Amino acid sequence: MNETALPRAPLRIASVQAHVFRYPVKVPVRTSFGTMTDRPALFVQVQDEDGAEGWGEVWCNFPACGAEHRARLLHSVMAPLLQGQAFGGPAAAWESLTRQTAVLAIQSGEPGPMAQAIAGIDLALWDLAARRAGQPLWRYLGAQRSRIPVYASGINPQGSVEMAQQMRSAGHCAFKLKVGFGAERDIENLAALRRELGESTPLMADANQAWTLQEALSMAPRLAPLHLGWLEEPLRADRPWSEWQQLKAQAPMPLAGGENLAGDEAFDAAIAARVFSVMQPDAAKWGGISACWPVVQRARAAGLRYCPHYLGGGLGLLASAHLLAAAGGDGLLEIDSNDNPLRSALSPQLCDIDDGWVTLDDETPGIGAPPDVAGVAASVARPVALS
Repeated sequence: MNETALPRAPLRIASVQAHVFRYPVKVPVRTSFGTMTDRPALFVQVQDEDGAEGWGEVWCNFPACGAEHRARLLHSVMAPLLQGQAFGGPAAAWESLTRQTAVLAIQSGEPGPMAQAIAGIDLALWDLAARRAGQPLWRYLGAQRSRIPVYASGINPQGSVEMAQQMRSAGHCAFKLKVGFGAERDIENLAALRRELGESTPLMADANQAWTLQEALSMAPRLAPLHLGWLEEPLRADRPWSEWQQLKAQAPMPLAGGENLAGDEAFDAAIAARVFSVMQPDAAKWGGISACWPVVQRARAAGLRYCPHYLGGGLGLLASAHLLAAAGGDGLLEIDSNDNPLRSALSPQLCDIDDGWVTLDDETPGIGAPPDVAGVAASVARPVALS
């Protein structure tokens, strides 16, 4: 793994803008805790006083009003703390924003949305720094490779075999099914996928925190014959590590998690508990690149596999891909199988899947060509005006 520190790139921020869009889906995206009837996206555009710009994305899937809410936090809270300010680099800006909003996050009871807004800004600042340096972000972060493996994620409980077939035709060689819809249905769906895909194809399951410890302990041996690559978030992310350790002792497959952890203390506790084989921080949900980078290094040093979580638009997916390339290792990039032009139209290089791999742009600076957000939105989604 690349052990170097993140590069420094002094900057003075001139403007921070939020762009909110919604794409109305034809087929709702189902999870064990809720259904998405449209796909929101909150993109962040940052410009420095030299005229360079960068793009990032804020996690905003749930609840349905999350994108607008976080955009208002970004506009009213974060932008005034950044505009006109000089920083030693994106990491210094992340630290400053986190420190200055710490009390407000407690007072408002919204540490999550605050952290998510800061994460999206951080991704935009790293894109900006790489563009100023004239390098693709993966190379700017010190990576030696631009080719990374991927897997098809977000496969729904209804029509799962058909969706997997479509994703395999698109070039995918690894797949993840959403479970948590009842034991019999989950096992039936996974067994059908295993029959369709064959024994050697990587197949994972994501329970989205659906089960109690007893339910997970009951399910684990029933899932053993399916030879899962990993079982993701079988328990709630806030359950004691002792419960995870009980499950780990009896689960025949690797356990995965981390998308709903936030902060160094939480990730360090997860690493120390030795329950995860796969660590999945979401850089658009907490930490951006600045804070996720050291977490990923510590996780990999502990022998864990880094597979970034991501289920949003194309700009955050690109940032996650560049971060994974820089981190190294054998981790997979999560690519949502569900229809979402706000993802696919803004990350076209990640739609070209060759036998389970994608290749990042080797020449264009930052995360890729500056996004035509207005053009994409005009053709596939409706922009949301913030009053």
